[in-house]
Amino acid sequence: MNLFDRFARVAKSNLNELANKLEDPEKIMDQAVEEMQNDLVKVRQSYAEVTATQRRLLKQKEQCDTMAQDWYKRAQLALEKGNDDLAKEALSRRQQQTDEANALQNQLDSQADSLDKLFEGMKMLEKKISENKAKKDQMVARARTAQSTQKVNDMISGVTGKASTDAFSRMEEKVEMMEAAAEVSAEMGSLSGNALPGSAASSVENQFKALEAANEIDDELAKMKGLLGAESSSSSGGGNSNKSDVDDELEKMKRDAGL
Repeated sequence: MNLFDRFARVAKSNLNELANKLEDPEKIMDQAVEEMQNDLVKVRQSYAEVTATQRRLLKQKEQCDTMAQDWYKRAQLALEKGNDDLAKEALSRRQQQTDEANALQNQLDSQADSLDKLFEGMKMLEKKISENKAKKDQMVARARTAQSTQKVNDMISGVTGKASTDAFSRMEEKVEMMEAAAEVSAEMGSLSGNALPGSAASSVENQFKALEAANEIDDELAKMKGLLGAESSSSSGGGNSNKSDVDDELEKMKRDAGL
């Protein structure tokens, strides 16, 4: 179960990392601002083209107006000279220029509306881009804060998760068992009075115990000899049999003691 928990945490972490790479807020907002700037470039180009067309049409209209005035003056001159046919032709040419000037004026008027809309759209787009840039900085800061907070929360969740808690609990139980075993071993050592076999302390302890046992036997032997000496001085020849029994018993005790 712990293995599956660890695998699930790793898989979740990889999926979150992949999702963050696919939908990085900073990259998405940078891309959106870049697209808006590209649109602004196109709007500016259109505005420049329409403006250039307007200027060209205005110039053409001005030329038509100038030529219409010239033909009107020529018609007046022809009338003054008494040439009605030439005056009529001049007025006909003047009318052509006037009609063309009117047509150009209509184009100028219709394009003026489009030019005004392009200008308003361009200004609005510039304002929107400026606002989005400021908003992007705020959103990026918030996104980074959220990502950092999520990482911290994931780390805390991983530390305090069930699998991690179970692992620490098992280790704590194991340490407590080792401590209990050490205490029992110490108590057993104090009860037996013996050190661990094979150690230097065990060898020294055994030597001192052997010396103490030998001293006790020597003291007991000396005490018994003193008693035997006292009995021999107070007894006569009939005590030889008792002395022999005591000597036998003494020899037996020495053999049992290993002396």
